[in-house]
Amino acid sequence: MTKVLIMSDSHGLTEEVSMIKARHDIKFMIHCGDSELDLDADEMDGFYKVAGNCDFDARYPDEQTIQLNDLTFYVTHGHLHHVKMGLLGLSYRAAEEKANVICFGHTHIAGVEQIDKQLFINPGSIRSPRNRQEKTYAIMEWDSPASVTVNFYTVNGDMLEDLAFHATI
Repeated sequence: MTKVLIMSDSHGLTEEVSMIKARHDIKFMIHCGDSELDLDADEMDGFYKVAGNCDFDARYPDEQTIQLNDLTFYVTHGHLHHVKMGLLGLSYRAAEEKANVICFGHTHIAGVEQIDKQLFINPGSIRSPRNRQEKTYAIMEWDSPASVTVNFYTVNGDMLEDLAFHATI
């Protein structure tokens, strides 16, 4: 079973980021931007990370395409793809990168959506969520690309059953 922890929009939080990392002890971790921390901050250690519109460390890349076992992930914050207006631009860019899983933030709205063979994951925000009260992050796990599960958790580690998602990609 492969797992990846996905977080975004932590906006300066340090204790919470460290606590979540320690709670799950997952090898693969993605931060979708707006950490507002330096690229080499201890809290960001171990994350695949990208720049958000509130990140001022110029060393952050705008996007990353990463291979995690048998899946290709496209990671970006989303502001450069206008994700508040829709996922089409993000979908096209991910297709150029041949990515099956797209991780992004920016909207602070937790959710998963599958469109054809692309799985879009927004972990929400552990600082200031929108459309729900809970401050959230996500964990995706899979045995094979054919069977993927995404679960969302509160900053305190409680699973949010209503956001659970199972997919075949």
